[in-house]
Amino acid sequence: MSKPEPESGRDPELPGRLLRTERDALMPLLRATPEDRFALRTACPGWTVRDVLAHCAAALVRIVEGRLEEGVFLPEANAADVAERADWSLPRVLDELERGFTEAGPAIAKYEDGTLDTVALGEWVHAGDVREAFGVPGAYAGAATEAALPLLAVASRRRETPLLHAYLDGSAVPLVLGNETEGRPAAVFHGDTPSLIRVYSGRPLVGTRYELSGATEQELLIYR
Repeated sequence: MSKPEPESGRDPELPGRLLRTERDALMPLLRATPEDRFALRTACPGWTVRDVLAHCAAALVRIVEGRLEEGVFLPEANAADVAERADWSLPRVLDELERGFTEAGPAIAKYEDGTLDTVALGEWVHAGDVREAFGVPGAYAGAATEAALPLLAVASRRRETPLLHAYLDGSAVPLVLGNETEGRPAAVFHGDTPSLIRVYSGRPLVGTRYELSGATEQELLIYR
């Protein structure tokens, strides 16, 4: 098998920066939240807040420790990681998550082709799932957004979504996502950043307000 080509224009430090910024914002919230709140259901079917965090912690620590056997991030493997942590104490789960947020960035950066860059994006989206379940502000937004949007652009290209120009929060300069298709003009999105993230990640759109033309929400999904 040939060696994957480096990701064009890739910033290898971006995933780590996203993870550390999210760590600093999310961990204090998690540490201060009563344990019974971790049993709340999330936007991820079948998973509670605790399950989502166990999945996030397991994925990051696998990267840190280099345990990336084939199929490691498939749904069955994710479910197995969550089940493995079912008997752990909540503080142990949170400690593992904080370790992953802290240490995974340099490990991700070593993959010159950017193979694991979008794992960091997924972790950030899951942090939004947790905030939404808790009913606190900042779901799919916050200080880490600046690092998350370029990774969304990477994910949208890799998942072969159609070309889209996203005009976010009234900006006159679009964020360019997806891939150009001959004979098909770019789709256009007008709205806020959290709504854009919800569209691409398949999160609930109830209560959002945005305009999308030239593509359907289904075509833009990066998680299937």
